[in-house]
Amino acid sequence: MTHPRGAAGGGRRGEAPGRRAARSGAPRGPYGGEPPPGVPFGATRRFLRALPPLIIAGGVVFDVSTPPSYTAAPLFSAAPLVAAPFFSRLTTLLTGLAAILASIGLHAYNDTLSDASSLTETLTVVTVSALAMLINLVVRRSGERLASARVIAEAAQRAVLPMPAERIAGLQCAARYEAAQADAFIGGDLFAVQDTPHGVRLVVGDVRGKGMDAVEAVAVVIGAFREAAEQEAALEGVAQRLERALTREGTRREGLDAFEGFTTAVLAEIPREGGVVRVVNRGHPPPLLLHGDGRLETIEPAEAALPLGMGELSVWPDRADERPYVPGATLLFYTDGLSEARDAYGVFYDPAARLAGAVFPGPEELLDALVDDVRRHTGGGSTDDMALLAVSRPAAGAPERRRTMPVVPPGPAS
Repeated sequence: MTHPRGAAGGGRRGEAPGRRAARSGAPRGPYGGEPPPGVPFGATRRFLRALPPLIIAGGVVFDVSTPPSYTAAPLFSAAPLVAAPFFSRLTTLLTGLAAILASIGLHAYNDTLSDASSLTETLTVVTVSALAMLINLVVRRSGERLASARVIAEAAQRAVLPMPAERIAGLQCAARYEAAQADAFIGGDLFAVQDTPHGVRLVVGDVRGKGMDAVEAVAVVIGAFREAAEQEAALEGVAQRLERALTREGTRREGLDAFEGFTTAVLAEIPREGGVVRVVNRGHPPPLLLHGDGRLETIEPAEAALPLGMGELSVWPDRADERPYVPGATLLFYTDGLSEARDAYGVFYDPAARLAGAVFPGPEELLDALVDDVRRHTGGGSTDDMALLAVSRPAAGAPERRRTMPVVPPGPAS
C-alpha cells in the first residue's frame, strides 16, 4: 500500500482532522498516524477488579486514623455495590462479607460494638450487601438474555445478509457492515453479489427507515435480486424487477411507509469478457473505481433516477452506464453512512478525496483502512449504519488471496 501523492489543503475551521494533519506534514487517514487516545479496556477491567478491595481498605484506614465519631460505613456499603454489576456471584458475596466483617471489626477495635449507632451502621452494610447480591443476579440474567439475543441477531444476519464468497468468477470480494447502534447487527443497509449466466451481478442499497420494517424490506430486495439476477438478460430488467417487488411490499405496509417507503440502490454487472462494468444507479451514492496506479474515478450516472419504490413518480427508463474495468482495478460500493459521517466540526467524510492516490493490496485491506479512517474522522461515533462492498479484478499473475470476515465486528481487545 502506498501513500497518497496529493496533500489535502486548508487549515480552516471545519476542515477534517485528517486533512489538517496532511497540511502539517503528519500522516493522514488510513495511511498513517495513531488512533485517537483512549483508556485500554484491559486497564479499565484491572482497575475495576481492584476497586472493591481498595474501597474496603480505604475505609479501614479512614476509620482507624479518625476519631470514633467519624464512620467509614458509606465506603463499606459502596464496595459490594461496585462489585455487583462487574463480578461473579461468589466475588460479590465475598466482597459483602469482607465489608461486614470490616465494619464489625472496627467497631470492636473502637469498643463501640454495643452502641446503637454502630448496630445501625452494621445493619446498613448487611442490607446493602444483600441488595448487591440481588443486583448481581439481575445483571447476570440480563447478560444471559443479551447473549441469546446476540446469537439470534447473528443468525438473522447470516440468513438475511450473507457475506459474499471471497472469490466469485475470478473476482476478489470483501464486504463489511458497520452498525451505528451498539450490539446491532443488521438494519436497513444491504449488499449481495451473485454469479449469473450474464456475469457477476451485485446490488448495494439503503432502505428508508429503521427497525424490523427496514429488515423486512432488505429481505424483499435481496430475495428479488437473487431471482432477477439469474433470469433478466439486461441489468435494467433487474432494476425493474426490484421496483415491482418493492411496490408490492409497499401495499402491505401501514402508516407513513405505505406512502414514502423507498430504497436507494446501485446495481452493477461485470461480464465475464469485455473488461467493463455496467452500473444502474437509483438515487444511491455513486460507486468509486480505484485503479492499480492510484487513479480514482467516480461512476456518476449520466441521468439522475429516483430510488426504488418511487417508480410511480417517474416514467424515465433505467439506463446502464458502462465504464472500463481493467485488471488491477477495484470497485467500491458504499451506503450514505460512509459519505454522511461527520467529524466534530460537522464536516462530511469524502471517500473520493481520502482514497485518491492510494493503492491497496486487495479489497479487504481497502475496507480495513476505510473503516479505520472513518472512525478517526468521527471520533469513534456514527449516527447511521454503513455497508461497504469492494470487488477487485486481479491483475495478471496476482497471487491467490484469502480473507476472514467476521459477521459481528469484534469488540475492544481485553
